[in-house]
Amino acid sequence: MPEQYSTQFSALRRALLERPQEVIDAAGELRDRHFGRTVTYSRKVFLPITNLCRDRCTYCTFRRSPHDPGAWTMSPEEIAGTLDRAKAQGCKEALMCLGDRPETAFPTYREWLARQGHRSTVGYVRRACELALDRGILPHTNMGLLTREEMAELKEVNASLGLMLENVSERLRGPGMPHRFAPDKDPALRLKMLEESGQLQIPFTTGILIGIGETWDERIDSLAAIQRLHERYGHIQEVIVQNYAPKPHLVKAPTSAPARQDVALTIAAARTILSPEISVQVPPNLNPGVTAQLLAAGINDFGGISPVTQDFINPEAPWPVVRELATECAAAGFDLRERLAIYRRYIESPGYLADGLRQLTHNLEAALA
Repeated sequence: MPEQYSTQFSALRRALLERPQEVIDAAGELRDRHFGRTVTYSRKVFLPITNLCRDRCTYCTFRRSPHDPGAWTMSPEEIAGTLDRAKAQGCKEALMCLGDRPETAFPTYREWLARQGHRSTVGYVRRACELALDRGILPHTNMGLLTREEMAELKEVNASLGLMLENVSERLRGPGMPHRFAPDKDPALRLKMLEESGQLQIPFTTGILIGIGETWDERIDSLAAIQRLHERYGHIQEVIVQNYAPKPHLVKAPTSAPARQDVALTIAAARTILSPEISVQVPPNLNPGVTAQLLAAGINDFGGISPVTQDFINPEAPWPVVRELATECAAAGFDLRERLAIYRRYIESPGYLADGLRQLTHNLEAALA
C-alpha cells in the first residue's frame, strides 16, 4: 500500500474546507515568488500511436480492442506525415500517447508489430521518436507503465517522459470503481515507475486525475507521494491537475465534472504541497472561460497546445487559440510564453538530457529566445 500523508497535511485539509480563499491566495503568492507572472505552454503535435490498450478504465473513451469500431494504430507513413505537418506549423514537441501494453493482450497487434520489424510497442515508439527528431521536434512519450530498461532506452530519444499517477488509492481498484479492470493503474506499480525514472535522471511529467470518485484525502496523499519522490530524486518537472470531463455515453463513468471551485482548490493544494520549482499545470481545453481563476489558484503552465491535431483523450474539448489564451492571460496580469518539452534546469543539469539530443535542444531553445 502507498504510504498515507493526509495526516501530515491535516492543517491544509482543514483550511481547504474552512478558509478556501486564503489557501487560493497563498498558492498564488507561492507561484509568484518562484515563477513571477509568466505562464507557459508547449507547441506540440499529439501522436496517438495506438488506441489499443489492455486496461479498461470506466471513464476512458480513448481505449479500444482490435475488433472495436474506431480502433487504430498509426502506420510509419501516417506518423511521418503528421510530423511533417507539425514541423510546418512550428511544433517543437511530439507527444507520443498510447494505450498500455497492447501486445500483451492482442495477438493480432503482436503480429502487426512483427511485420513492422518490432517485438514490442516500445521499439515502435522509439522509431516514431526518431522520426520526430529527424524533423527537429523533441519527443515526449507517455505510454503507460514502463520497465526501468524500457525507460533507459526511450531516454535516448526523448526530452522527457510522462505517466499520470492519477491517484494512490487502492480503493479505486475495488469492485464498481473506475480502475477495477485496469491492471496498470496499480498505484504501487505507478509509483515504482516514477521512482525508477528519478534514478535514471529522466525529466518527468506526472499528475492526478480528479472527479473520478476520489476523496480529498486521496488527492492530498497522491500529491504528497509525488512530492516525496521529487525530494529524493529532483526529477519531477511538472504536475498536471487534470479534471475529469464527463462522457455521457459511458454508463459506468461519473456523470458530472468537478466544480470549478473544486478544481481551483486542488490546484492550490498542489502548489502548497509541491516544491516551488515544480510547475503546476492544468489543461486549458478542459477549463475554458476560467483562465483568470486558474491563474489565481497557482498554476504556471498550460501544457501542450496543438495547432495540428486534436486532444485524442478528450476529443470533445478543442484546444484554445494561443493568441486568445495570451489575451486572457494578459487581462489577468500574466505573460504567456512558449517552452520546450524539457525544462531549462534539466537542460543544464548533467545526466538529464541524452547527448544525442543536446544540440537540437539548444537550437530550439535559442529559437524561443
